Parts: sequence; structure tokens; C-alpha cells
Amino acid sequence: MRKLNIIGLDLAKNSFQAHGSGLDGNVIFRKKLSRGKVLAFFTAQPICTVAMEACASAHYWGREISKLGHEVKLLPPIYVKPFVKRQKNDVADAEAIAEAASRPTMRFVAVKSEEQQALSLSFRARDLLVRQKTQTINALRGHLAEFGIVAPCGTAHLERLKEAVDDGKGVLPEEVILVSNMLLAQIERLQGDINDLEIRIRTRARQDNQAKRLMTIPGIGPVCAAAIEAFTPPMEGFGCGRDFAAWTGLTPRQHSTGGRDVMGRTSKMGQRDIRRLLIIGAMAVVRWAARRGTKDPWLARMLTRKPRMLVAVALANKMARIIWALVIKGGTYRLSGAIS
Repeated sequence: MRKLNIIGLDLAKNSFQAHGSGLDGNVIFRKKLSRGKVLAFFTAQPICTVAMEACASAHYWGREISKLGHEVKLLPPIYVKPFVKRQKNDVADAEAIAEAASRPTMRFVAVKSEEQQALSLSFRARDLLVRQKTQTINALRGHLAEFGIVAPCGTAHLERLKEAVDDGKGVLPEEVILVSNMLLAQIERLQGDINDLEIRIRTRARQDNQAKRLMTIPGIGPVCAAAIEAFTPPMEGFGCGRDFAAWTGLTPRQHSTGGRDVMGRTSKMGQRDIRRLLIIGAMAVVRWAARRGTKDPWLARMLTRKPRMLVAVALANKMARIIWALVIKGGTYRLSGAIS
């Protein structure tokens, strides 16, 4: 009997497809599973490697299957696609997952703990609420503009719209005032929920030793530090600071051939939440330096030669490398080569 080496599992909501292969890569079984029978199936299997795409519910199944003694490997879906033969279906996907996971040079995604996923849920929920708040404000601005009430973009000018609605009694139609007040109340509720989530995120960051060390880096606040804790896999998996910067999508896109190196814009292929927060923090540092000056000679030189946005992205790249160094080597941030 051939020894089972790896099982490729194609995940879904209710219908799962398992593909078992041996050490020589030959097929041992193909089996369709219902959701309720997945864990019972893996309990009956000999200890082996279980491979899945890093998609919805993958981390949950990874944790549960790991408890049974199996080695779980999660693969980025983009790395699985080249191994799909001809038509795409569940059977072909499960086989492709098993084939991709058996490659010695394949890169894998670390399985997240429940704690990490709970913290990342807070960030995802906050982003959703911020988007909903922005949509509601824009809708209110658009509706009132039809009645001659115009205000600049931004939350800071929301009070102007509110005053216009309050002063519009007898001028604006009653229906407009009623709907506008409903939208204003919705915006206020959303802002309250956003504030509650931010308080939880900031409190957690200030209680974590690693997050406190990361916050010594200029441009890294509690929200960014907590995001790094929530979304980043173990830093030991990155060989150097540049690897971590590349994972966040802050390194140039490369299109090189024939010994000729061609570097383009930033790849934006990594973790978008951390990348966005790093660039926002870097832009705050750049604005402060442009107005008040800086003790960082590198930043001072860059500001004299390059546009601010370009400097902010370069600084975000540098911040990512510093983050990797602090996590791996310990300690806190110290500015080297500062102008006295």
C-alpha cells in the first residue's frame, strides 16, 4: 500500500474536495466531503501534510486540523493557479494545491492564531465603518448641493452642513430636513462605533511590550503598531528587512531580463493595511519635517531633492526595515547620524 504524503484540500462553505497523493506524487484518493465530515475524515488519516489555499476560513481549518497532529501548509492562491490543469473545478483545484505544496521552493502563509484573527477583525470592522461614514457624508453633501447648500470635502466641514440643515426650516422642504437629520444621526452613530474600536486597539497596543517598542519609531502610532501585531506573520520568516518591506509592497516592481535591471513603481503586492498605515505615518513625519525641520540627515537631503509623496513612500520602506530590525534584534529606535 502506498504511503500517504500530502492531502490537498479545496475549501468551500459546505462542499470540500480532498486530493491525496503519495511520496512519488501519484494519486491515492480523490474524495468529496461535506462540512460536517471534514474533521472526522482527517482524524482517520495517518499523520501527513495538509495543504490549503490561504482563503476564507483557511486559518480556522488550519488550526483545527493541526490539533489532529497533521502539518498544515497554507499557500497564496496566486501560486496555486499555474498548477491547475486545463479546466477549473474542485477536483483540479485540490490536485493543484497538493502539487504546489510539494514544490521545495514554494512559499507558505503562516496559520494565524485566534488572538491574531480577533485583532485583525477589529481593524477590518473599523475600516468598514470608516468607509460607511465617508459614503454617508458624501451622500449628504450631494443631496444638499441640489438645494444650494455646498460645503468643502472632509469631516471637518460636516458641522457646516448640520448648521445649514438646522437653519433651513421654512426654506428647505420638510422631507429634505427629515432625511438629512437621519443621515446626520447615522454619521454620529458610525463615529461613536469607530471611536470605541480605536480605544480598544490603542489600549491593546499600549499594553503590549513589542508594540510599545515599535511606537518609538517616528510615524508609528498605536494603531499601526497593533496592525503589525495583527497582520504580520512571524518575523523570523523574513531573511532581512528588505524582505519584510517587499512583503508589505513597498519595494519597486522588477521587470528585468538579459542582465538588464528595470525597476518600476512600488509593487503594492503585499499586505495593504500595513502598507497604507506606514505611508500615512511617513507622510505625517514628512509634513512635520517640511514645516519644522528634522534631525534626520537622510530625510533632510531627500526633501531637498524629491517630491513629498515620493519621500513618504521611501520613508515608509525605511520604517518597514526598522520594524523588522527591532522585532528580530530587540531594543528601541535610535536615530543614527543625527544632526546635533
